Amino acid sequence: MMTTIRPAQIQDCQAMLALVKELAVYEKAPDEVTISLEHFMESGFGKNPVYWAFVAEENNIIIGFALCYKRFSTWKGQRCYLEDIIVTEEHRGKGVGKLLMDKVLQDAEEKNFHGVSWQVLDWNTPAIEFYKKYKTNFDAEWVNCMVTF
Repeated sequence: MMTTIRPAQIQDCQAMLALVKELAVYEKAPDEVTISLEHFMESGFGKNPVYWAFVAEENNIIIGFALCYKRFSTWKGQRCYLEDIIVTEEHRGKGVGKLLMDKVLQDAEEKNFHGVSWQVLDWNTPAIEFYKKYKTNFDAEWVNCMVTF
C-alpha cells in the first residue's frame, strides 16, 4: 500500500485525536487526554492556529500524524517543536514514522528554523532507537518543568 504524507486539514482532527488517545493508552495515561475535539480543531485551524500537522494516509485512512508548533530560543532563534509523532500500532515498524519525521525536518528547514526539538519518555525504547537514526542529541541535563491549571 502507498502511504502519502500531506498537511493536516480540519476534517482530519477526529482521526488525529483518536490517535492521541491511542498514544495515551500506550504511554499508560489513558485518562490524561482531556482536550475536546472542538478545542483541538480551533487550536489548529481556527482564527489563531497554534499548531500545524502532517498526516500519513493509506487508502484515505489516517494511520499517523506529526504535530508541531513554533518555539523560540533567545540563544538560537526559532525552532520547530515536535509535540507528537504518532503511528497506529498496526502500522508501526513499516516506515510511516520515518516519512512523517522526514517531512517535519524538511518543513523546519524550509521555514529556516534553527532545528527541531521534542521529548521522549525514557522507557520508550522503540522511539529512542528510532530517533537515534537521526543523530539526535539526547540531553539528560535539562529537567522538564510545568505548572498546570
